[in-house]
Amino acid sequence: MAARSLSIVHVPAFKPKWVFSPLSFCSSASKPRKLVLYSKPGCCLCDGLKEKLHAAFSLSGPDPLHDVVLQVRDITSNPEWEKAYQYEIPVLAKVLSDGSEEILPRLSPRLGVELVRKKIAAAFK
Repeated sequence: MAARSLSIVHVPAFKPKWVFSPLSFCSSASKPRKLVLYSKPGCCLCDGLKEKLHAAFSLSGPDPLHDVVLQVRDITSNPEWEKAYQYEIPVLAKVLSDGSEEILPRLSPRLGVELVRKKIAAAFK
């Protein structure tokens, strides 16, 4: 029997001219969803919620939160925030399309990360 020889052919990588991304047509892809966390230094409830939110943003699921931007505001840096939220922190607010804020229901410190993710996702629906 005759031995077969193999030849290696270099095929240049295909580079498409256009890349189609279904997310490019979603409103959340072009404009990130925003949350504001009113907090102050030394607040263990605020720090705990901040950690849970960051963990929830990284989870995948039916309603992922990868595009959510969290802004943490120190209420001691603004007299109006301090007066409004001094006894309520941590306070979580959703930023609406017109720039106004909607205060979200308080999240229990005992909630797990998955439940926090579900509640935040529901708030954006």
